Amino acid sequence: MRDIGSVVAAALGGAFLAVAVVFAAANTGYLPGAVSGPMADARIRSYLLTHPEIVTEMTDRVQARQEAVTAATAAATIKKIGLKTFFDPSVAFVTGPENAKTSLVEFYDYDCPYCRASLPAMERFYEKHKNDTRFSFIEFPIPSLHGPGADLAAMVSLAARRQPDKYVPLHFALMSQEGALDEAMIYAAAAKVGMDIAKLKKDVADPIIAQTLATSKNLAHSAGIDGTPTFIINGVMHPGAVDDDELKKLTKTS
Repeated sequence: MRDIGSVVAAALGGAFLAVAVVFAAANTGYLPGAVSGPMADARIRSYLLTHPEIVTEMTDRVQARQEAVTAATAAATIKKIGLKTFFDPSVAFVTGPENAKTSLVEFYDYDCPYCRASLPAMERFYEKHKNDTRFSFIEFPIPSLHGPGADLAAMVSLAARRQPDKYVPLHFALMSQEGALDEAMIYAAAAKVGMDIAKLKKDVADPIIAQTLATSKNLAHSAGIDGTPTFIINGVMHPGAVDDDELKKLTKTS
């Protein structure tokens, strides 16, 4: 969901924070047997240079705590909103048995490289579990990050719900595209899966489609979702791309 630059920046930020905490603790007398001032700084610097693994360990612990806080916040938000809201047919394309023990919500953007990276695993999981899992597909295009075709692809996808037997094939077809999406690519994918293109274009122009897209974006923001893909699996939020093993682990299926 994030590019490598932001991941590295976060890691470096955690490392700097960890080192800063050590120096601050020493200079305020919170480290047992420590002295304060320049002598303490010199000793700490020397020790950290000799044992750099300590910084890694501290960074990992800081990150783990941050992730725990984020997970707790997400759980509270989902509980407040109500899981059923993510399976509202007026916002999501919902499929699979209502009483399924496993549920999977995906917020996605057709122009998002991480969503596309999750496609092989998602296709396999859907085909294997479409009769025993409740699925919810929710549009969350972010044109500022992924490209101007993101919104149009989302609106075409929403309009495709009016040809319901074609929705899932179109969803996977759009997600399998390479490069930035444009109008020609989007409608070519729709034609390839056998959609009525004249009807599709007419439906895309319906103001309700734009309203639905706005509602799905608002739902994502209300849930604290700011990137794609974001999954909510059995009520637990999981941001970022997934593969086969991770999907098995998260859904506890075979």
